[in-house]
Amino acid sequence: MLTELLGGQPLAAGELARRAGISPSGASNHLKQLLEGGLVTATASGRSRVYRLADAEVADALEALGRIAPARNVRGLKDAQRYKAIAEARTCYDHLAGRLGVQLTRSLVRRRILREADGGFTVSRRGELWFADELTIDVEPLRNARRAFALQCLDLTERQPHLAGALGAAVARAFLDRHHARRLPGTRALGLTPDGTAWLAAHGVKL
Repeated sequence: MLTELLGGQPLAAGELARRAGISPSGASNHLKQLLEGGLVTATASGRSRVYRLADAEVADALEALGRIAPARNVRGLKDAQRYKAIAEARTCYDHLAGRLGVQLTRSLVRRRILREADGGFTVSRRGELWFADELTIDVEPLRNARRAFALQCLDLTERQPHLAGALGAAVARAFLDRHHARRLPGTRALGLTPDGTAWLAAHGVKL
């Protein structure tokens, strides 16, 4: 259930139970413990409650655990297709991950829009203009946010860094708001749209 919440979307207990393959009562018991442990939060949504990861630090810890956990056995074609979609493009809490996130980050570094520094990134003056023009992102307020500005997050499937932090979240929001990608039902995977594929190609991102 925690892994499913890594997608950044709020999910109801019933949906989490379905995705985890456990009973609704079992899911409720687990969620109660996760709430008490401070790993998730719950908010009202109509007559039910939806759950989210408590914060980005919980997401970072889950990603770190995933990198050292044994590889999960793939069970059948449906499972293989789901894993492939997640590896190709997904959200990691609130930023882009998978091959999409890694290749986009590499492209930004190669073009000197981002510069690697001390386990994170800085943004060049050229990069500030690029983010404003291409994704309508004002970088300066993000630098002054309480959250870390631009972090390197080691990707669970690609084993290379993708962009995280406040800037990574802003890029993911812009990508989804512009309909460059859409969330695939029942998973944290993303599906690229034709507009998204064309935008990536125009910016030298090869998937």
